[in-house]
Amino acid sequence: MLLLGCIKEVSAYELAISLPNGLSGFVPVTQISDAYSKLLTKQVAQGELLEELHSLPDMYSPGTLVRCIVTSSEKSADGRRSVKLSIDPKEVNKGLSSTALAAGMVLSGSVLSVEDHGYLIDIGVTGTHAFLPHQKAKNYIKAVKKGPDLKIGQNLNCLIVEVKNEGRVVCLSIDRSEVAASIATERQNWALSNLLPGLVVKARVQKVAPLGMKLTFLSYFTGIVDFMHMDPEKSMSYSPDQVVKACVLSVHPTSRAVRLTLRLPFLHPGGAPRQLPAQRMGAVLEEATVKAFYKQFGAIFELDDGTLAFARLKHLSKTRKSFKPGAFKEGCKHKCRIIDYSLMDEMCVISLKHQIIEAQFLQYQDIHTGDVVKGKVLSLKPIGMQVKVADGIRGLVPSLHLSDVILKQPEKKYNIGDEVKCRVLECNPGGKKLILTLKKSLVQSKLPVLSSYEDAKPGLITHGFVVCAREFGCIVKFYNDVKGLVPQNELGSEPISCPDKVFYEGQVLKVMVLKCEPQQERLLLSFRLSSKPGPEEKQKGTPKEKQEMKYQIGEIVDVKILKKKDNGLEVSILEDEDNVVAWIPTLHLSDFVATSKLLWHCLQEGDVLPRVMYLSDKGEHITLSRKSAVISAVQEEQVVRSFSEIQPGMLLTGYVRNVMPFGVFVEFPFGVTGLAPKVSMSDKFVTDTKDHFVVGQTVIAKVMSTDEEKQRVLLNLKVSECSSGDSAAESFALLNQYFKELKEIRNLLRRGEPSICELMPGKGVHLVVQDVREDGSALFSGSSVTGLTVTASRYHLGYKNIAPGEKRKALVLHVDALASQVYVSLREELLKQRP
Repeated sequence: MLLLGCIKEVSAYELAISLPNGLSGFVPVTQISDAYSKLLTKQVAQGELLEELHSLPDMYSPGTLVRCIVTSSEKSADGRRSVKLSIDPKEVNKGLSSTALAAGMVLSGSVLSVEDHGYLIDIGVTGTHAFLPHQKAKNYIKAVKKGPDLKIGQNLNCLIVEVKNEGRVVCLSIDRSEVAASIATERQNWALSNLLPGLVVKARVQKVAPLGMKLTFLSYFTGIVDFMHMDPEKSMSYSPDQVVKACVLSVHPTSRAVRLTLRLPFLHPGGAPRQLPAQRMGAVLEEATVKAFYKQFGAIFELDDGTLAFARLKHLSKTRKSFKPGAFKEGCKHKCRIIDYSLMDEMCVISLKHQIIEAQFLQYQDIHTGDVVKGKVLSLKPIGMQVKVADGIRGLVPSLHLSDVILKQPEKKYNIGDEVKCRVLECNPGGKKLILTLKKSLVQSKLPVLSSYEDAKPGLITHGFVVCAREFGCIVKFYNDVKGLVPQNELGSEPISCPDKVFYEGQVLKVMVLKCEPQQERLLLSFRLSSKPGPEEKQKGTPKEKQEMKYQIGEIVDVKILKKKDNGLEVSILEDEDNVVAWIPTLHLSDFVATSKLLWHCLQEGDVLPRVMYLSDKGEHITLSRKSAVISAVQEEQVVRSFSEIQPGMLLTGYVRNVMPFGVFVEFPFGVTGLAPKVSMSDKFVTDTKDHFVVGQTVIAKVMSTDEEKQRVLLNLKVSECSSGDSAAESFALLNQYFKELKEIRNLLRRGEPSICELMPGKGVHLVVQDVREDGSALFSGSSVTGLTVTASRYHLGYKNIAPGEKRKALVLHVDALASQVYVSLREELLKQRP
């Protein structure tokens, strides 16, 4: 079957073609032309790139009309039909013979070779040599902007200018104005066996029917124009015997059926149909009006911008059973989504199916690098795992990315049909290429996604994965194939002589960008996340250096919040003419870790924080702290300014920097760090260090010993060893500070969540039982606790049987403002003690 098609997408290996009536097919790279296939075979045999062989994107552009012939039509396992096409002139023009060729004919040709005075063109007619002079090609070459010359394998819409020697030699033109002016006539002796799609004819209306009309053309041919191919402006005004201009859309050789179009862009040979604006693809429209319903095909709708759209029958409802024809009378309105655009019909293709309207992704263009997506396992192969993300969207998880560690037998972890949560490493919509990762540390990472060299600003900390570890260092990859080098001296705080024994391929690590040259795609990285400014910065005398000289560690300043970030607050120091920008890590907002998180939650951009201490100038920011105990220690000079000042027996106030399986690292103001080994961490027996300390926690540590040669400090964190003597006074001071900060948080919460502020521990509230859980705990509701989750454990119900709907008086035990949870008690002994 011969069809007129329009190129929709061009990739290295195929052309995606839009066909009439919303159909689509594809032309493999081997079905372009004989000359092109020979060049491909030669390149494969020689194993090197040929200068005269150009890629399909170099020769073809979306929106170009081409004549195609169907070579095969297959149905896949999921019921989708795949139509394979050819644009090879030998196939498309096989009905033509050299004697049938006449001046004025328009037909397909393909560039065979480049000669001195023009081009030899393959028009697929045996015994005929076709020549295209440079003069007749120059305007076309200028218009398509695909280079100074036509390329071997380029498909052309040719007009026969002259026929010599009984059709053995023909002279051609591809000048757009000459081709566009041609109309097929009876003098050209067209027969049904060689009639070509794309021919423009004068036709006479024979019969008009609801689904289309019948035309006669070229004296004795008859053709059909269906409802989708009438001119939308004139569809109601056609009448028998009317003369119209039409274009042949398709010719079926066995049924001898000819279909035509009356749509305007096709009425000039070589015309181009209108494209859909990119932003409209995938758009959800609240109201589309039914214009016409065809019970065997579907419905035509008018969209919000006045254009027409078509919905196939299967896209009008979820299932055939749920389909209600009455809902598609003219004028009815429906919610829909644009799922495709048929270039050959100049119509949007829409769907009314709820699952398609709600779908997160419809096409590869909807997916962006760094997105977290869900998919189903389709297959497991040595190269990796194929995952179905949505209908028509498939991705590959390379074997290196199946897990945080290399899996020798992935089939034991994953089964076909399993739902998996992946992150997009690379997405190329043009090539329909989607690369995913299943590494949990990448999928769950909250750090920025590094997907271009331009984003790699010095100081940026992100996650990457090792692709190579050698004696010179490690090569680390990120998203979109961005990669950089971690040199040997930046692999760790201690020198690493054999990186390949410490790091492994696929290992996910946090890295910091030291330097980036985007033009050269060069990236220098470090595994040491708190590096000092490099010599380049010092030479320049950056503004940052001036900032550092202004303030001394321990200086107290007031600040205003500029920006809230995931791990802290960006602030400007008030009463400073230079508007110095500084950083308060979340964990430095308070001595209490839980309070720090609450404060971060409550504070807003623009708030002023008084009495914040200048802590350090290491790394990329000036760092400030609001830890009251640390500020007091600095002000009372209970600190050490350098390693040489440390003496065994000293009590120092600091904060936990890192919790390791073998102990806890504690940092003090002025940058001194010490280690509390597992045995000296707690008065209790320590099994897991993480059960006893968290990063950011304020602690008082006792110096046990120092090693001047290795610059090491050993600490003791046992409470029994770390008291200055008056432990009661210390405890009350800490409690007092805790309640003072809670009061501050309550005032901040009043701005956004007033109801939670009134719920003080010890307050009585009237509640209604909502639900009793299996473990014996209960859920409550009430006017004073709107929007909060209120629970009481089985113990705090007093082991009484209560039923949903009962009204009860309860006592507030604890309020978790971060989680919007309130814990209450119904025990009589607590309720009686309330004043």
